[in-house]
Amino acid sequence: METVVTNVPTQHQRVLSGMRPTGRLHLGHYHGVLKNWVKLQHEFDCFLFVADWHALTTHYEEPEVIEKNVWDMVIDWLAAGINPGSARIFIQSRIPEHAELHLLLSMITPLGWLERVPTYKDQQEKLKDRDLATYGFLGYPVLMSSDILMYKAGLVPVGEDQISHLEVTRELARRFNHLYGREPGFEEKAEAASAKMGKKNAKLYRELRRRYQEQGDQEALERAHALLESQQNITLGDRERLFGYLEGGGRIILPEPQPLLTRASKMPGLDGQKMSKSYGNTIALREDPQAVEQKLRTMPTDPARVRRTDPGDPDKCPVWQFHEIYTDDATRAWVREGCTTAGIGCLDCKRPVIDAVLAEQAPIAERAREFEADPKLVRNLVAEGCEAARDVARATIEEVRAAMGLAYR
Repeated sequence: METVVTNVPTQHQRVLSGMRPTGRLHLGHYHGVLKNWVKLQHEFDCFLFVADWHALTTHYEEPEVIEKNVWDMVIDWLAAGINPGSARIFIQSRIPEHAELHLLLSMITPLGWLERVPTYKDQQEKLKDRDLATYGFLGYPVLMSSDILMYKAGLVPVGEDQISHLEVTRELARRFNHLYGREPGFEEKAEAASAKMGKKNAKLYRELRRRYQEQGDQEALERAHALLESQQNITLGDRERLFGYLEGGGRIILPEPQPLLTRASKMPGLDGQKMSKSYGNTIALREDPQAVEQKLRTMPTDPARVRRTDPGDPDKCPVWQFHEIYTDDATRAWVREGCTTAGIGCLDCKRPVIDAVLAEQAPIAERAREFEADPKLVRNLVAEGCEAARDVARATIEEVRAAMGLAYR
């Protein structure tokens, strides 16, 4: 379930999300990420990117596989229903401004912020076969922050386990705005901007600002946000000044993103564990139907059912987890009754799951074949997305350079 945060300024109601190019995706990716992206692209201004630089933080010794993985993954996105007309699809490394913002933000990032990110040591433990004592791996959250802040994304889809990464981004935005948002004559410019709203609205803004700053009145803050969002006759720069002035800071150059909490994927692997390539328990999104059927037919079941006549317990069977995703209440009731009384065999139980998985994959595979047959079309779609993303990135980096005193004229 997604939780939409409403106190983000409307001009920043933009969603940014990315995925590392690990090759063709599996059903875990589809149910955990892609189906959510397909929904979000119709509700928000979505920027979806291939995080190829992020892939290098852990797979820098395998450059030969990255390009193939990128195009395989993009075809999976398109086949799953991501529409380039509704969402901008781009490749991270095609937008060099990401690297510049990463460098500039690294200048103000305390080392301790990175060392305390929970996944820093967790990943080092999990990936002991790789040398991760690198600057790039430590700075991963800064690069991720650059990706988000570059597009002034107000919302970032994350699971509960990723909130710590997003908090680094929020802290960096806060620190940047504190250091560089205090432009000369800021208060005078903010007061002048409020006057442009008209006498009545300017008076209301000042009253709400006073109530928030003197009394910590959250309702006043929310009302002031709504007031600013409704103003049509002030510039984006003035609006950002007024948001910053309202909260007692400077101009908000890089807005703090909010988490868009997403339900954790419940897609199990063939062995009942989380579906993951590292566990070797996956079904690829575009896997051959015969291979899919064979994998599902040979899935392990309740170990208590040694013989066909032995009763079983669905709650101890990996196949039951697939039923919870793919079949309806009536089918699940039939399975539970048949399993616990030995009225049906394990292959009988698996048949509805096999049929449902194949039915889900068929239209995806059909769309994928069309894109595979026309690689030029795929590359053109991505090139258009990269150009649109770079237009936004150029504007942000110019603003950042100016704030940091790097806009030499």
